[in-house]
Amino acid sequence: MTDDLLLSWPHPANDWTEAMPVGNGRLGAMVFGGTGRTRIQVNDATVWSGTPDGPAAALAGLDAGPERLAEVREAVFAKDFRRAEDLLMGFEGPYSQEFLPYVDLWLTLPEGVSHGRTLNLDNGIATEHLTIDGHDVERTTWVSRPAQALCVALTSSGPLDVRVDVSTPLREVSRDGLDFGIEIPIDGAPRHEPQVEEPLRYGTAEGYDPFGAVAVRVTRTPTQVLITLAGSTSAYDAWIGDRQHTRDEHRRRAAVLAEQAASTGIEALRQAHEADLRPLLGASSLRIGERRGGTHDVAGLLSGTDEQLTATVLFQYGRYLLASASRPGAPPANLQGIWNDDLRPAWSSNYTVNINTQMNYWAAETTGLGECHLPLFDLLGKLAITGADVARELYGARGWVTHHNTDPWGWALPVGMGHGNPSWAIWAMGGAWLVQHVWDHYDFTRDRAFLEKTAWPLLRGCAEFCLDWLVEKDGYLETCPSTSPENLFLSEAGTKESLTHSVTMDVALIRAVFERALAAMEALAVHDPLSAEIEAALPRLRPLPVLSDGRLGEWSEDLPEDDSTHRHMSHLVALYPLGLIDAVATPGLAEAARRVLERRGPGAMGWSWAWKIALRARLGDGETARKLLGEAVQPFTGDRHRDAPVDGSEWGGLLPNLFSTHPPFQIDGNYGFPAGLAELVLQSQNDVVTLLPALPADWSSGEARGLRCRGGLAADVEWRDGELRYAVLRRLSGDPAEPVRVRYRGRETELWLRTGESTVLKGL
Repeated sequence: MTDDLLLSWPHPANDWTEAMPVGNGRLGAMVFGGTGRTRIQVNDATVWSGTPDGPAAALAGLDAGPERLAEVREAVFAKDFRRAEDLLMGFEGPYSQEFLPYVDLWLTLPEGVSHGRTLNLDNGIATEHLTIDGHDVERTTWVSRPAQALCVALTSSGPLDVRVDVSTPLREVSRDGLDFGIEIPIDGAPRHEPQVEEPLRYGTAEGYDPFGAVAVRVTRTPTQVLITLAGSTSAYDAWIGDRQHTRDEHRRRAAVLAEQAASTGIEALRQAHEADLRPLLGASSLRIGERRGGTHDVAGLLSGTDEQLTATVLFQYGRYLLASASRPGAPPANLQGIWNDDLRPAWSSNYTVNINTQMNYWAAETTGLGECHLPLFDLLGKLAITGADVARELYGARGWVTHHNTDPWGWALPVGMGHGNPSWAIWAMGGAWLVQHVWDHYDFTRDRAFLEKTAWPLLRGCAEFCLDWLVEKDGYLETCPSTSPENLFLSEAGTKESLTHSVTMDVALIRAVFERALAAMEALAVHDPLSAEIEAALPRLRPLPVLSDGRLGEWSEDLPEDDSTHRHMSHLVALYPLGLIDAVATPGLAEAARRVLERRGPGAMGWSWAWKIALRARLGDGETARKLLGEAVQPFTGDRHRDAPVDGSEWGGLLPNLFSTHPPFQIDGNYGFPAGLAELVLQSQNDVVTLLPALPADWSSGEARGLRCRGGLAADVEWRDGELRYAVLRRLSGDPAEPVRVRYRGRETELWLRTGESTVLKGL
């Protein structure tokens, strides 16, 4: 369509960080383009190292439990840090598994000229125009969810010669033309554990055959070529809870999918793909300034000449990447979404759940991608099983727990191999943060069936663990051991330490779990004895601490920071995304949070920038949010393939394909940007819809369409000269008897909407 938003590059990609990403939630591909021998690098969201019984085997190998936990707590309260750390090493398992590259599809064309590439962010199709032997050639590439296949279509004004091949960086075990079988490693060590002698280990596992099949089909006419690629894996069977298929069955399944896609034909494939993806990508939009649609040169976006257009593009690009990487039926988006070409990717390209996985989904509900949120809930369902074993065996607790890392097999143990720093390894609140997402999905959709069948069981199990994790000390219910993820304080002896009790993040997360569990019980009219336990525990949690200098405290005591500009803002989870701190309802705490941000300063990597933007938006500080975005969208000019220090001392930026990098590339920044941008123009926490709550002065005109609000609402907002022109509120679901409070610059109104009804507001 003429008003679609397209990214453009004048030349083929020479590097993976320049290639164009496409995907359907299961298959992801990076499209390089060009003539001669050209590459399309392919991932399958289910192709991870590891086995279904890996988490249970690791738990069985640990020599730790409730008795040792009691010793740890005694040491922590006594500030015997070395003894506490030594004891905790016994709680650390090895590591979560790796997301791996799968295959490379190679197309060989006669040498010619490329006239540039485009990626359409409204329909998910990558296009390149070529001249070969004097003929005009158009190549389009997309990954079809209806067909479950990667599709490459070439159309020429004359005869067209294309040769096709396929290869894998994994272990190829069979080949028949363009069909082949692949063995997948049963163990993959992260590259930050270099002492592991066999970083990728192949083999077999009881009841599980680590196998994948790939099939490619090519159909031709004199002027058209259609290439389809499909796959089938044992890991997919395990993910959906199906029986394990044989290798021959996988080969047949892959072949059938590729053949069905090929027989469908180019036009029908494309139409079905657009019918599936375009409504999802079009569910919401944001325009800052006067431009959205059109073809936008990426180099121009990176030049900084039009910050409003860049913000507009990044909003849709983040949504596009989520819709391409996370759809029902496959694992959720990982640290790199669904795109990886490295056998030992940074941080295993896993699920890091002390901020990164959560940020992947911050924009899902607000920007109309609630469907894309569902794979995360499937992962939580697995963690509720494996995490229950960990909670019981390690801590003697009910419910379920998750720590710093996980994977599609449901890894719930601490990682670290017995030498991991407790600041990141020994953090038991991963489940307490992840479970907020099921409540958010309910809160935005008011889907009672989802609350009853999915959200409430997960919330209940998490609340049980939190209740049993708390220990009584000096009149409070404390968490112990407790760490503020990846941060350190200085002890009285001047040593750098992480272990303490009741860090602010713990208290905020547990309070939110308890409050939302109670709200779920009320919504479902559930009479559960757990409610009495929660109601008794809530007033005994520590209040959020404010230090003598007015800052929100990160720890329960006023402890000196090792790094005052630390990249994590863990204690500010109470502000965003939890909403326990609110600029209007709790102005004192909001000011304390602002002082934390002032001390933390700007920088330094995509996810940290994105979080700071959202936090500033919640404080109504659009000007600082705009400055932070300006830092985050600078082109990264360093070595793209070198891992920068994790401490943020070197700033990241955007790669030539607009992926956010530190480096290494982590997609959470791309996913976090639309969440923060949405917060600048519309917020809906604490039963109030706020219009233009943090609009930067220089963003004087624009519009948002289809942004979602808690309570089952959607909103359109348009502004001119920095003032609201009008807003439209629609009730998509929820309780018509529930009033809708709307706020704009200190003025409020209240209205009632029946389901399907809308109203126009031109002033309050």
